[in-house]
Amino acid sequence: MKYRTIQGTDISVSEVGFGVWTITTGWWGDVDRGKARSLLKEAWDLGINYFDTADTYGRGFGEEVLAEAGLTSGSMRDDVVISTKFGYDFYNHAEREGQRERPQNWSEGFLRFALEQSLKRLDTDYIDFIQLHNPKSDAIDSDALFELLEDFRREGKVRAYGVALGPAIGWREEGLRAIHDRRVQVVQMIYNILEQDPGRDFIAAAREAGSSLVVRVPHSSGMLEGHYDENTTFPENDHRRHRPKEWLVEGVRKVEQLRFLEERGRTLGQAALKFCLAEPEVVSTLPNIYGREQLVEFASAPDTPDLIDEELARIGELYENNFGLASASRR
Repeated sequence: MKYRTIQGTDISVSEVGFGVWTITTGWWGDVDRGKARSLLKEAWDLGINYFDTADTYGRGFGEEVLAEAGLTSGSMRDDVVISTKFGYDFYNHAEREGQRERPQNWSEGFLRFALEQSLKRLDTDYIDFIQLHNPKSDAIDSDALFELLEDFRREGKVRAYGVALGPAIGWREEGLRAIHDRRVQVVQMIYNILEQDPGRDFIAAAREAGSSLVVRVPHSSGMLEGHYDENTTFPENDHRRHRPKEWLVEGVRKVEQLRFLEERGRTLGQAALKFCLAEPEVVSTLPNIYGREQLVEFASAPDTPDLIDEELARIGELYENNFGLASASRR
């Protein structure tokens, strides 16, 4: 494993982190508490020191499981880096209608309450960095909100803060304003070989402002692991089952043109992570991990060969020409 330091802090994170979304929300299959704990413990043994969660994941389970796995206990706490997110009021709006977002609440009273609840669930006195969860313009515009984040930092409850953009790819204006106007230390974004925009704009902005980036969905919802074909079916409770067939068909055709990345002693899944890490502004990646085989493969990615200039140039050419497909969509 290799590690990078978040700009403007002394927080060092593993180049491959563990996002607990996949093992605590039920969007990627059944949630198994024992399996989740086991995967988290093994991740630590493999050198992963960075774990990303949110208060809404499993209505708190995504934080509780980190404590249950022993990652916040005793002297280990000093070596483990934990980021969580807040802003959604799932306390008063427990149920969601389909995939509709819950209401957000950026008031001081609510965020102080939410932060204290997260600290309790994590069984810790501080969070390494807190993230506004999918903030929209109203949050980015709020001077009071960012003054509050500074208060949390001065109080020692958080070491740094940032924004996690989403829920889907995009949010260009919010991300750029968070970097340029709010000078946040960390922005979490979607970025991968198949979905490079607006991530490329965030990379340029972070380079100019001295911010750091964390990449989620580096495998484009599993597509860049290289295991799908046009007849792949997903389990009933896997959210990818409900995507249009064209997403699968077009994605498989694009991936077949990327097989050259496997020629230098790495899997396609490992190459997808190395693509993100080719940008020095990216301090860590959060692949979707829901099994031991994936965990071992992805955790060893930093030790595989870096992508060379010729490979990066070929990827760039394929992307600019939409991999030779007629559709202009890169979503």
